[in-house]
Amino acid sequence: MPRFSLPDFSLESFRQRLASVDALPQLCVLGVVSGLITGGFMVGFRLLIDLGALAFMPGGDHEAFEGLSPQVRSALPILAVILVGVFLWRQPEKARKLGVGHVMERLTYHQGRFPMRNWLNQWWVGVVTVLGGLSAGREGPAIHLGAAASSGLGQQLRLPHNSLRVLVACGTAAGISASFNTPIAGVIFAMEVVMMEYTIAGFMPVILASTMGAVVAQLVYGSEPAFQLPTVSLGSLSNLPWLVVMALVIGLLAGLFIHVAKSEWIKGLPVWLRLGMVALATAAVAWWYPEVQGIGYDSLSAALTGDLAVDVLLALVVAKLLLTALTVASGIPIGIIGPVLVIGAAAGALMGLFGGWIWPDLAADPGVYAMLGMAAMMGAVLQAPLAALMALLELTHNPNIILPGMLAVVVSCLTSRQLCRCDGFFISSTRHGLHPLQQPLMQALSRVSVPAVMERSLERTPRMVTRERARGLLSRNPIWILIERSSDDKPTLALKAADLARWLMEDESRERDDAVEGIPQEDLIDLLEIPGLRLELAPIHLQATLSEAFERLNDQAVDALYVEHGNRPKQKRISGIITRGAIERYYSFKATSSKDQ
Repeated sequence: MPRFSLPDFSLESFRQRLASVDALPQLCVLGVVSGLITGGFMVGFRLLIDLGALAFMPGGDHEAFEGLSPQVRSALPILAVILVGVFLWRQPEKARKLGVGHVMERLTYHQGRFPMRNWLNQWWVGVVTVLGGLSAGREGPAIHLGAAASSGLGQQLRLPHNSLRVLVACGTAAGISASFNTPIAGVIFAMEVVMMEYTIAGFMPVILASTMGAVVAQLVYGSEPAFQLPTVSLGSLSNLPWLVVMALVIGLLAGLFIHVAKSEWIKGLPVWLRLGMVALATAAVAWWYPEVQGIGYDSLSAALTGDLAVDVLLALVVAKLLLTALTVASGIPIGIIGPVLVIGAAAGALMGLFGGWIWPDLAADPGVYAMLGMAAMMGAVLQAPLAALMALLELTHNPNIILPGMLAVVVSCLTSRQLCRCDGFFISSTRHGLHPLQQPLMQALSRVSVPAVMERSLERTPRMVTRERARGLLSRNPIWILIERSSDDKPTLALKAADLARWLMEDESRERDDAVEGIPQEDLIDLLEIPGLRLELAPIHLQATLSEAFERLNDQAVDALYVEHGNRPKQKRISGIITRGAIERYYSFKATSSKDQ
């Protein structure tokens, strides 16, 4: 009878499958688990904010700064800045990196690995900045907490680094989804802003993670949209020219926000002066306009329904924009997405009121312009038009707004990019005009780990061997012979097994000739003296991606790497060899396959 073998469900087999570019089922499993974990953490983070609000906010509402006395609400940002300055600035600079920018930095330069210290800091800093009345959102902390938690799962399981990248995207999407109840926008944000790529293998696990994050949040907070609005539409197409004008204005506002937030002059000021400016400026504005404090979702809802006075809308556009940008430029890690939505909605509402004053019979409701301004501002600041459109749809549950929303978002994005010379807010470094995550070669190589490409057929041997030992090495038909050196300061070398076999065949002929002439044979063979292809090797870990291997080849100026397996120095073993040619062949094959499809 034929014997059937059971599939291997071991963790080691799971890791090996994840190293490949087509490990879709395994990635989907990780997406589900990541979404559940991130959803749980997001509920915990929101509960922390709610519990803090119960201590001193009217009705336990963390947005109700208007219900506090002017003295109390002005004192809150000063207290918040003092707490952040005392407890965060006493830590090393690398421990103060939080939020979406930190996520992208770790993804770009650290293979998606996150320090625990930064993750713990994000919890209390996120709560303090929101409850302390700074112009700050909870979305940046949510993305950091979700991405780091998901990546931590992969690190604990020692998964290959290409799967850590997907886990970071899963945590990002689930964090956005659980914070806003916007699963589609979470997916698009993760792929468009953080990953900067769209792939089938990336989309499916991220979709599952975003879904699970939304399910966990809805079990606690319900499934209602973030903002309750009547179904409205743009109405007459005669509103389109004014809509374009509104998008141009919002694009300029987005450019102003980015330039202030990235001001080198502000960053160059002493720390005490920067923090003092944020505290005093926020306190002064809060005395008269508490609407600028916190995330501002209550003000956003009021702007969408036309319940805010003109002076409050102006305060939200000017003061909240400058306060948020100043806080970021001063180095206080805050979430900007929530405030950006509020600023855009207020600007849109103002433009709608102005349009109604000019064309009272034709102008659409100001709430429509507020919705469109919200998406236009988000798209222009982040340079993420699809994410902004999906957020617009899911936050309002109004499909009639998508068509004018597309026009508004595109015009505002172009204005910010072309007139104000602004890239996406979170793109801080470029190479030849491209962020490292935008480079096609590095994107393709980062999707696969070295086990999927490395040559496993090898034999290890000391430099000096007998002829019998040399023939024994070739008996197992290896591709490479790894020559171990006598000390660690000497580079490890690899010899083509075919070259050794050729030399041994020629040596047999020489041995017969020498025997006839009575010339004695040397007992040992020096593998470094055999003519043939020898590669100088540098080490790389089994979990590394091909992009890491490619960079290490260039940094070490070698043509091949030996792949180490194991975490303890004395227990490490060599699993294979990966050459520069193998990486180039893989990339060329994938590029050709993509063109044929």
